[in-house]
Amino acid sequence: MSNHPNMDYPGRKIVKRSLKLAPTSSLATLATQRIRDAITDGEFALGEMIPEESLAQAMGISRTPVREALNQLQRIGLVVIKPQRGSYVFEPSEEDIDAICSYRYMLESQAARMAHAQNMEATLNAMSDAVTAMEKARGDGDRVAYGQADTRFHAAFFENCGNDYLRAAYDLVSGKIAALRTQLTAPFDALRSQSFDEHRDFVELFRVGGFTQIDALMREHVNRTGVVYSQAWKALQKTTADQTDRKI
Repeated sequence: MSNHPNMDYPGRKIVKRSLKLAPTSSLATLATQRIRDAITDGEFALGEMIPEESLAQAMGISRTPVREALNQLQRIGLVVIKPQRGSYVFEPSEEDIDAICSYRYMLESQAARMAHAQNMEATLNAMSDAVTAMEKARGDGDRVAYGQADTRFHAAFFENCGNDYLRAAYDLVSGKIAALRTQLTAPFDALRSQSFDEHRDFVELFRVGGFTQIDALMREHVNRTGVVYSQAWKALQKTTADQTDRKI
């Protein structure tokens, strides 16, 4: 008698599951990516309600894949679904910002080392391409494009690190990081100039494997960004509160 685990045996009831894919699966995947992009690019503001019905109409699809997309985005923290009230873009707390930045530094410093060992040339090319795009975006005054290029720069470490678990760990916060980067650092032109210089420094340090310097620069870069996120978010909340008071 075969010992294969899928073979039948007396008393065992075989339940055959359908392998048919749900017709909304691909639509839900597309909707998830589109809504994610809308949040990370600032089309939906932090804390803003995401109108399910009008979103489905704008996308030309039913509410079912939109609802599934929002559920998926809730799992990675980009969306908060409030029963009987609707779906909202996440709102960061100061503690959340601190935790994200600490987590990001730990992961990114390790991913940079692994990417250098595994795929140094590919990583360097991706970093250099991102810096070129950042420079163009600065010249064009395109803050969203700058943020997108900044995101690609840091993602290069994880895409080339050769470790799926490390990539998955970063994916837990990459959407929030991208949204905070676009929505909270966009107004700070002076910060963007300093950020750009640091990214060029990262490229040269990575080229020669200067990881002691990379670690120090990464810590400074991430910590300062976290401070800016917190200050910008407080200022944004105050402005919103003041506008609400004036309406009342």
